[in-house]
Amino acid sequence: MNYQSILDSIQKEISSFKNTGKVATYIPELGKVNAHKFGLHLQCVTGEHFALGDAEERFSIQSISKVISLSYALKLAGNSIWKRVDVEPSGDPFNSLVQLEYEKGIPRNPFINAGALVITDILMGHLKDPKQDFLHYVRDIANDQTITYDESVAASEMKHKFRNASLAHLMKDFGNLDHDVDDVLDFYFHQCAITMSCKQLSEAFTIFLNYPEGDHSKQARILEPILAKRINALMLTCGFYDESGEFAFRVGLPGKSGVGGGIVALHPKQYCIAVWSPPLNAKGNSELGMKVLELFTSRTGISVF
Repeated sequence: MNYQSILDSIQKEISSFKNTGKVATYIPELGKVNAHKFGLHLQCVTGEHFALGDAEERFSIQSISKVISLSYALKLAGNSIWKRVDVEPSGDPFNSLVQLEYEKGIPRNPFINAGALVITDILMGHLKDPKQDFLHYVRDIANDQTITYDESVAASEMKHKFRNASLAHLMKDFGNLDHDVDDVLDFYFHQCAITMSCKQLSEAFTIFLNYPEGDHSKQARILEPILAKRINALMLTCGFYDESGEFAFRVGLPGKSGVGGGIVALHPKQYCIAVWSPPLNAKGNSELGMKVLELFTSRTGISVF
């Protein structure tokens, strides 16, 4: 398939796309990003790479990091993590306090903020130096030792921590956080503040591709196929908060978004694709990013459905 030709046709079509999204400003550092930035990188299991626009410019990955932290927690703690976080779609905003109170401090899934805070707490119980150890893990799966935290973004998130602090304190009250709330928040905000490009993200997410049996790629070294299967299922059902059904309907791939404007999606045994466009829709997902991925799977005919 001529992927570059398909991507070029998509780029031509979106040149007239009226983007009504808004760049996230509740984290002030994110509000400084140029709203017109756009990048895309496609990585195939064949080793082929295809790109558009600002594919190698780094941005704050935000909640995309939740998939990476979940994979790390599963490697370290195994299925015991499911005693503390569920695997059901939330149907509510990513920072809902109401649902967490109703369900007695057990987050609905690992990709809403409360769930990611629990995963962060679990990692802290297994890592000697959580921030550095996590960064090493990200660098390892992305095959890039230059990846780092944006300390200004992490500090901005900590300064405006109130909703996430409320979630953490509520779970602490229910006995579902072991560590100090501010320490958990600091580590969580640093995860979100990792900066990566579309190219780096598509490389990192190849650990979830479930390469054919007998493959000796880094996935075989880093992540068991059964774990990749479980995480892909969660990305499909929970990766876009209360817009997960819409993404599955329009795009038809497991994926994960972040309020930095990034989206990573993948087709097991086929490809990883990452797209970046900072303006977000009302649900907190990249408006143009969702449109581009919908066009991509429609024109290639390659989705999981």
